[in-house]
Amino acid sequence: MQSFIQSLNIASEFNFDEGCYIVEVSNSSKDPECSIVRARVESGVTTELHCLQNTIERYVIIEGEGSIQLGSLSPQKVRVGDVVVIPALCSQKISNTGANDLIFLAICTPRFETKNYQRVT
Repeated sequence: MQSFIQSLNIASEFNFDEGCYIVEVSNSSKDPECSIVRARVESGVTTELHCLQNTIERYVIIEGEGSIQLGSLSPQKVRVGDVVVIPALCSQKISNTGANDLIFLAICTPRFETKNYQRVT
C-alpha cells in the first residue's frame, strides 16, 4: 500500500436508505482493509435494523447523543467520545435522542461493500 490523503468532501453527502446521511470518507481498493464514512442521523430519527455480513463495524460518536440497540442487548445511550464495536452479523440500529444531529464515523474492517448489508426483519 502507498501513502495517500483522502480529503473529506461534505458536499458529497447522500441519503442512505437505512435512515441516515452518509459521506464516504474513505472506501476504495487503495485501502481494502478498512473503510470510513461520516454518518449523520437527524433528531428523532432511528435507522433501519440491519447487520453487516463479513464486516466488523465501529461507530465513533463525534457530535450529538443517541441510543443504540445491538443484538439482544437493551438499548444503550451513546454520546461524544463513545466507541461502539459491532461484530459481523450483529443486528444494529441507532436513534438520535438529542435536539441536534447525531454524527459519527463508521469504520468498517474489511471495507464496507453493499453486498454485505442485510436488512433485519
